[in-house]
Amino acid sequence: MKKLYYSAVIYTVLGLLSGLFYRELTKAQDFTGDTQLSVLHTHLLTLGTLFFLIAIALERVLHLSSGRFFNAFFWTYHAGMILTTGIMTVHGTMTVLGKTAGPAISGPAGLGHILLTLALVFFFLCLHNRVRLDLTYCAAGDRESGQLKALPRVQ
Repeated sequence: MKKLYYSAVIYTVLGLLSGLFYRELTKAQDFTGDTQLSVLHTHLLTLGTLFFLIAIALERVLHLSSGRFFNAFFWTYHAGMILTTGIMTVHGTMTVLGKTAGPAISGPAGLGHILLTLALVFFFLCLHNRVRLDLTYCAAGDRESGQLKALPRVQ
């Protein structure tokens, strides 16, 4: 659970700093157009902070980190977020500075989105396995006394 918490904290800091960077850079360059920097902080706060806060709640209830797909999800998600938001930062900064972005920007951005998609597949596999296991143990509870067996931490 610590990994999820620290991930949420780091994405919160990055989201706030990216909002500050956007404001200061566009103000210093007298830029008023559209740029990727304008949505960078919302991407970091939503896909980073909010997602990992929800994952903490799910970890508390379902013990997601016990699933076999958890580490694949965790590291693939971070790689996708770093690549996607890093490219957004580069592309947005180039736009504000008046430079054009070519295919060298769109290729890695697409790869970042692919990694995020793959990470979400791992996340839902992990979630599915834990929910299915939870339902199995609930069905095996003692029906007469109303007591349910505790969900085990399975590797």
